[in-house]
Amino acid sequence: MTIDLGTGDGRLPYALAPLWPDRLFVGVDASVAALRAVSERAGRARLENLLYVRAAVEALPRELSGVADRVTVVLPWGSLLATVARPWVATLRAVRGLCRPGATMTVILAVDGERDRAELHRLGVPPLDGAHLDGPLRAGYAAAGFEVARAGRLPAGELRRWPSTWARRLGHARARSVLAIEARAVEKT
Repeated sequence: MTIDLGTGDGRLPYALAPLWPDRLFVGVDASVAALRAVSERAGRARLENLLYVRAAVEALPRELSGVADRVTVVLPWGSLLATVARPWVATLRAVRGLCRPGATMTVILAVDGERDRAELHRLGVPPLDGAHLDGPLRAGYAAAGFEVARAGRLPAGELRRWPSTWARRLGHARARSVLAIEARAVEKT
């Protein structure tokens, strides 16, 4: 099962579900408005391997505990951004709770220190430089039960390959630095 946290308009799982009909995709987002439209569209398309769940990262449903072998977080904002970028260890542990041991998590960030300064400041997200990625970010992920396999910049244009409205908009706007974090859920002790 793949869980897409902060799915927004739900385009990522909607695009992937027809490609892997034997795999269950669950899009999770705190906003019910966007989920309603895409859920209706998925029903009309008879995508039986696709579900949408309204939930905030701070209150993930127990029914999703330990079921995912893959989690994606693509272009998060607000508390989900802080969870994966600062990171907020307690909330990141809740994300880990969605995962089976060995599950992979892919995080794609495209924040701009200047354009997004107010939101980054509000959330307490530090500059996402090498020192942060190799130090506090790796340590926070480890404390939450993840091993970071890779954290670094993606080539220009890479953002456009993610099927989401925000990825498309940001991929065609003024260039942003794109960061990917690949992590693996470790065995709970």
